[in-house]
Amino acid sequence: MDGGPGAGSTDDADAGDAAGGGERLQKVLARIGFGSRRASEELIEAGRVRVNGSTAVLGRRVDPEHDRVEVDGVPVGVRPGLVHYVLNKPRGVVSTSEDPQGRPTVVALVPSEPRVFPVGRLDADTEGLLLLTNDGELAHRLTHPSFGVEKEYLAEVEGTPSPGSLRRLREGVVLDDGLTAPARVSLPAPNLVRISIHEGRNRQVRRMCDAVGHPVVRLVRTRIGPLAERELRPGQWRSLSTSEVRDLGAATGPAEP
Repeated sequence: MDGGPGAGSTDDADAGDAAGGGERLQKVLARIGFGSRRASEELIEAGRVRVNGSTAVLGRRVDPEHDRVEVDGVPVGVRPGLVHYVLNKPRGVVSTSEDPQGRPTVVALVPSEPRVFPVGRLDADTEGLLLLTNDGELAHRLTHPSFGVEKEYLAEVEGTPSPGSLRRLREGVVLDDGLTAPARVSLPAPNLVRISIHEGRNRQVRRMCDAVGHPVVRLVRTRIGPLAERELRPGQWRSLSTSEVRDLGAATGPAEP
């Protein structure tokens, strides 16, 4: 049910159609997992899809390599060839593409083609969930502090934190680069702290625990926004499903103006 001759929209959309290039928007949305072609048409008809800042109409064509598409205010990756991996990073592996010291890297644990990069970093001694992708838009939104995507960690610490220490972690701890934002903190076992933060400072959880007198013995990231993965063994990875990618994008909130 493509739009007829009168299905134009803004000048921007008309220019794209006049060029005769690109793919129909509903086809692109269906390809990346927004349901059937008809379901994608209904999204467009409801005014929930924008292209380059303008509300799209049925019949709109897009260039997936260059056009910015948003659904419900959240950018979605439409460029062909985008991949999204989740890796259970082992201890001793660095979150870079190359390491001058010759240490193993996270990039070497996933397919070499297409080339991907880690979304943020876990230091070499930290284990757990790490995303790798060639989707620069999503990577930016997941790592930039302004989007406030929460990451959850389990920290095995020395000693048992007191209620006062846990309160300090929740309310904010003064570090050498300033006061940390409020965090969600619990104590599932005497020397095990579960902490959720949305900042991305270097070695932040370790420094927070140090600041309250309970140095970290082992640190594992267990969740990134809505994504939790308990089946992967250290060093294993898998591709994210379309719905998981969409959920991660939605967790970043509406698009920047």
